[in-house]
Amino acid sequence: MAGAGKCLLVTGPPGVGKTTLIVKVFETLKSSNPNLKIQGFYTSEVRQGGERVGFQVVTLDGRTAPLASSTISSPESLRWPTVGKYKVDVASFECLAVPELQVREDTDLFVIDEVGKMELFSSSFFPAVLRVLESNVPVLASVPIPKVGRDIPAVARLKNHPGATIFTLSQSNRDATKELIYSQLVDLLRKQ
Repeated sequence: MAGAGKCLLVTGPPGVGKTTLIVKVFETLKSSNPNLKIQGFYTSEVRQGGERVGFQVVTLDGRTAPLASSTISSPESLRWPTVGKYKVDVASFECLAVPELQVREDTDLFVIDEVGKMELFSSSFFPAVLRVLESNVPVLASVPIPKVGRDIPAVARLKNHPGATIFTLSQSNRDATKELIYSQLVDLLRKQ
């Protein structure tokens, strides 16, 4: 299993800036050390006329694929799982995001944004996340805060992982949390 503190989990309410923080930390790490091998993905909003109509997966080298949409109405999308008003394109997610979680010898860091309800509709996603955790490579990931009651079981498993450190993001602590996560990752990467 991963060593203590190798899995940094960012959580917080929707819209607080989890993805923004993760992308900024990734960009800062990459610009300060261009030779770092960082794998993974983040999720960004798709907007039309100022309104959010879906989400896309973005790999760290800039490739994109649809994750979910509120506007799609193709015959195959009728069978897709839904989260709220969004239909989740599991096949698209699996084609792009899951291969990014392949553990390789030279990987320095994994970025996973996020381990959430939409992503977990993929049956191959969480096993890939667990393999990453067992690889002993540091992980920076985001997880949702439960709307009501308990965490999604997979999220609870991550939070309870012996190597997990949880950072709860709020409007007031965003910048300080970003600096803290960045410095912890720099320390972890130095020890690799």
